[in-house]
This record gives sequence, C-alpha cells and structure tokens, in this order.
Amino acid sequence: MLCRAACSSSRNLVPALGVLGSRQKHTLPDLPYDYGALEPHINAQIMQLHHSKHHAAYVNNLNVVEEKYQEALKKGELLEAIKRDFGSFEKFKEKLTAVSVGVQGSGWGWLGFNKEQGRLQIAACSNQDPLQGTTGLVPLLGIDVWEHAYYLQYKNVRPDYLKAIWNVINWENVTERYTACKK
Repeated sequence: MLCRAACSSSRNLVPALGVLGSRQKHTLPDLPYDYGALEPHINAQIMQLHHSKHHAAYVNNLNVVEEKYQEALKKGELLEAIKRDFGSFEKFKEKLTAVSVGVQGSGWGWLGFNKEQGRLQIAACSNQDPLQGTTGLVPLLGIDVWEHAYYLQYKNVRPDYLKAIWNVINWENVTERYTACKK
C-alpha cells in the first residue's frame, strides 16, 4: 500500500542522463493521515514501522544510489560521446524517440556504435532484423517497439510508451557495452 505511492512516483525520480548535478535529495513524505487511521484493519504500530523505517530506508537508499549514479555519469565517456554526436542528451533522446515512433509495424529503435567512424548512431530495424547484421552498428541500447512490448498498458499509443521507457533504461549496462565495443 505505501509502496504503491512510492513506486509510482519513483518512476519520475530517475534523473535524466543529461541533467547532471541538478537533482535534489528525496525526503520521506508525510502520510496524509494519522498512523492509527486504518485501525482496526491495520494497526498504528504497523503503519509507523512501515512508514518511518521501511519507507524511510527506501528513500535513503534511493538518495545513495542516485549520488553514485551521478558520480559515475560525470566520469563517463558515454555522455560525452552523446553530446559530441547528437549535440546534447535531450537532442539524442528526441531523435531516438522519433526514430522509434516511426518504425512501421514491429521492430526496434537502436543506439549503436559505428566502429569505423568511432561514433554513435541511431537506427531502426524492422521486425527481428538484427542491428549489427543490417547496419554494421554494434548495439548499445535497443528499444522494443513491437506492440506486445507496450500494448497492454499503452494500447496503440507508442509515443507514451517511449516517453516512459526513458525512466527504466539501464545506463550502466549501456555504458558497459559502449566501453567494450571501443576496445
């Protein structure tokens, strides 16, 4: 119950890769009701424990993880490559989103690395066509735009799915792929 509110808001808490150092620490929100308000169904002791201990630990751990994440990004070559090849993180995000929205039918939007040019590139592949086999790019980040990836939640509104997907990208994994393909 408490996690539902925290989890739904945490989707918006993951900072964008390009917004370094502008994040504020998260704080434990006050409950809009007294700990005893749910009695006799859930007693005040349980509510106080969950809110002041468990939920507080989640908030504190989120702050620690985000600090480490921001430090890693500041040192990262990936962000610099994105800025170099697309102008800014926001322009990169807009372009990859537009390419992914534009896939006709099923397929993938990709961020890939062109080994010959030493640059990042965005591409789209139809159906299950592999990125490296069709474009020569080394895959770094793939966004699945087959309807089964989003239809149950976003119906036929692919742009809404693509707006949300940026909140769950594993940048650590993308960075590892980028580092590995440059060797």
